[in-house]
Amino acid sequence: MAALLLRDRLLQMWPDLTGQSVLGVGFAAPYLRLWREGAQRCIALTPAQLGAARWPPGSPNLSCTAEEDALPFPDLCFDRILLVHGLEAADNARRMLREVWRVLKDDGRLLVVAPNRRGMWAHLEATPFGQGQPYSQGQVGRLLAAAMFRVLRRDTALYLPPMRLRLVLRSAYLWENIGRRLIPHLAGLTITESVKDVYAALPLRAAPSRRMVLVDAP
Repeated sequence: MAALLLRDRLLQMWPDLTGQSVLGVGFAAPYLRLWREGAQRCIALTPAQLGAARWPPGSPNLSCTAEEDALPFPDLCFDRILLVHGLEAADNARRMLREVWRVLKDDGRLLVVAPNRRGMWAHLEATPFGQGQPYSQGQVGRLLAAAMFRVLRRDTALYLPPMRLRLVLRSAYLWENIGRRLIPHLAGLTITESVKDVYAALPLRAAPSRRMVLVDAP
């Protein structure tokens, strides 16, 4: 049910990726099927510390594993990158985001899904989002800015209590609607869409030149 609720939010943010190159980093394979049929290519990459996972089942493999700070792709390779279970499990989040920046096209977009440090899901180890480092929306935004991304919009998901009671699961969408209106800061997940900021690395003004002074050796 948690995956279903997240898929609904992701599909609203990226409804159509026909003809585009899509990369999923972390544990993104369950969500890539939203766009796999229409995308030009769709690849799932699992960081080495999380272990390899074959995807999709019953079809030619479209997944790989690699170090998070050494993605095995050329520069400017993907139109869209989805990061799920990646940021909270990263050994070095800044270096990973810089690698994502490198393989993303100049007009490409990144969608980061991270556990909200204020939500219940981040504080229960039995949940899928109870592992690793949780983040607030502000922390995610600052990490993205440091990696030369510009935030476009933010969203939230997973107001459903982390319980297996059938009554709770049946009312999942009611929990989502009420939570989004009344307690948006207590969502289980933060979702942040950003675009590659190709001008972030350019200086705003020319750096002053240093004057070279030559002296005779004694």
